[in-house]
Amino acid sequence: MRITVSAQDDTRRLVVLAVDDEPHGLTALVHCLTNNPNIGKVFSAVDASEALRRLIASDGDELRARKERGLPPVDAVFSDIHMPGLSGMEMSRVFAALQPPPVLVFVTGHSEEAVNAFDLGAVDYVLKPFNQERLDKAVKRVLEKLNTRPMPQSAGGGPEPVKDDGEVIPVELAGTTKLIPRSSVRWVEAQGDYARLFTADGSHLVRIPLAQLEERWEKAGFVRIHRSFLVALPLITELRMAQGGYQVVIGNEEKVLPVSRRHTRELKDRLVGSGRNG
Repeated sequence: MRITVSAQDDTRRLVVLAVDDEPHGLTALVHCLTNNPNIGKVFSAVDASEALRRLIASDGDELRARKERGLPPVDAVFSDIHMPGLSGMEMSRVFAALQPPPVLVFVTGHSEEAVNAFDLGAVDYVLKPFNQERLDKAVKRVLEKLNTRPMPQSAGGGPEPVKDDGEVIPVELAGTTKLIPRSSVRWVEAQGDYARLFTADGSHLVRIPLAQLEERWEKAGFVRIHRSFLVALPLITELRMAQGGYQVVIGNEEKVLPVSRRHTRELKDRLVGSGRNG
């Protein structure tokens, strides 16, 4: 991930993401965005998979801070459409599931996708080659869209968080990016700096530390039971004592996982709080 920051960075200005697999196209897009006085920071990605990893993981202190304030990781995404692997259209469908989602602008050399782009909620469709004036017009439309949105609730003053915001996790497999819904994940096992997601259909290795997933998924009903395991709380059907300590049962004896002593008290509290008792 390459980051370009304008010389007049300002927290009151927009934070945007530029996505294009062509180096010349990405450079031109970043240049015009950086030159717009309403843009404070420009992140860039060389393909849709990199963009998804960056934004869904809310990688970096600044992006995590925005998410904690109820903001999308970036205010807007300016993306090409035809790219290797995931297309811009497929990527935009994932972004649309974020709460709140970033504003979408497509920047492409192909005119035939315009109808589909606007169906996905894009506010503009910029054809290549473009100039500064045309990008400025697109930024203006982004601002108009953002100005119609309600302000995010401050911490402690808003509604209860939504437990499932439709998050998906991009998984690389043999040159293909597969999107795994978080709602399909049953438990997660730490494997060094990676984590293995277990679903009903198998397992998937992602380059996200377990501690980061624990922080991101706590409000979605996941609980840490061991230094190596994170579990979807609603899927725990039994908490039982074994010779080496407590264990949890996932589903109908689908999986039995150990519970470490340091996590036992919190797990019991969470189970009681959810209306169940092992």
